[in-house]
Amino acid sequence: MHAMHPLRITVNGQEHRADIDPRRSLLDFARDSLNLTGPKKGCDHGQCGACTMIVNGRRINSCLSLAVSHEGDEVTTIEGLAEGSDLSALQRAFVEHDAFQCGFCTPGQICSATALLDELKEGLPSVVSSPDKLAEMDEEIRERMSGNLCRCGAYNNIVAAISSVAGDKS
Repeated sequence: MHAMHPLRITVNGQEHRADIDPRRSLLDFARDSLNLTGPKKGCDHGQCGACTMIVNGRRINSCLSLAVSHEGDEVTTIEGLAEGSDLSALQRAFVEHDAFQCGFCTPGQICSATALLDELKEGLPSVVSSPDKLAEMDEEIRERMSGNLCRCGAYNNIVAAISSVAGDKS
């Protein structure tokens, strides 16, 4: 048995302290210890994005990240995006644009899109951005969301949902 390590982490605005196995992923810690079932274990290899969380303002694949490496970090999961029963703008847009079918990837998609909007506000470039002008919004969104897969193929509606919110904020 491995020695347990102390962890202090803030998840969705609430501080948590635990002694955890150093081999445990952030995803498993959130799901099994904190009962946050929004982030999904899809591929468990960092290829699908279903486990996407926002850590210190940046999106990560939580299945690839050890929980102990997040000592003192601020983590947001899909459960932390709404204000009580008031959905975030992106959550509302996903509903309005029918941007999900089975819904398995949706928590990761929305967390990733939340971080995407922050990247756009900060002026962070992507592969399709040019220094002179931002690429067409749909192309920019598709590039920045390329780490999040949807097996149902709801991509057009996902892009439309994100674009509708990005248009409100740009």
